[in-house]
Amino acid sequence: MLRYLPYLLSLALTVFCVIDCLQTDEVIVRNLPKVPWLFVILLFPVVGPVAWLVAGRPDKHTSTQYMTQQERWEAHWKRDRHTREVHEREQRRQPPRGPDDDPDFLKGI
Repeated sequence: MLRYLPYLLSLALTVFCVIDCLQTDEVIVRNLPKVPWLFVILLFPVVGPVAWLVAGRPDKHTSTQYMTQQERWEAHWKRDRHTREVHEREQRRQPPRGPDDDPDFLKGI
């Protein structure tokens, strides 16, 4: 039973690194594109995942410097929503006021 432990740890590390590589945004992956990193992780059982953790995985400074795909989508959605709200407000303008309700007109009297 104990002799299978290194194989299970190697498999768990490989699975973790594959999932981490797939979920990492392409922009912030270091040293290689994502697809070659996946091949390195899968073809070299222990060395590949360790190489990903050391040389491929983005550090915290880099990962906060760039927006992920989800963050770009959310920013785009919020910007579109704000644009729609402004457009709707412009369409719901109040009818013109009479001259006695206009403060600029009353100042000139």
